[in-house]
Amino acid sequence: MKKKIAFICVHNSCRSQIAEALGKHIAGDKYDFYSAGTETKPCINQDAVRLMKELYSIDMESTQYSKTFDKIPAPDVVISMGCDVGCPYVGRAFDDNWGLKDPTGMDDEFFVSVIKQIEAKIKSL
Repeated sequence: MKKKIAFICVHNSCRSQIAEALGKHIAGDKYDFYSAGTETKPCINQDAVRLMKELYSIDMESTQYSKTFDKIPAPDVVISMGCDVGCPYVGRAFDDNWGLKDPTGMDDEFFVSVIKQIEAKIKSL
């Protein structure tokens, strides 16, 4: 049985969604990946959607949506994407905090740098 890894952000609309998509793309044969937040947004960050399509041909909107932690299976590993906007509480301690800055509202260069950091961290799991 594959370990379940959950990526957590407050809004589950950007970094955690990117991590879920890249996790499935890079290591979906080794782990089951999920993302969630303590709040939700009506849709995934549109810059993230656009850049993930451009960089990896991944359409996050076809398979993912913003959801809260209680809507995913109980994970074996819980990773916080970064607490620069306040760490969400999910009822247990985080196994790791990747400390990634939120790229929302930033230029494409900064956004891509965050995506590449997420890719590198997933490859090192």
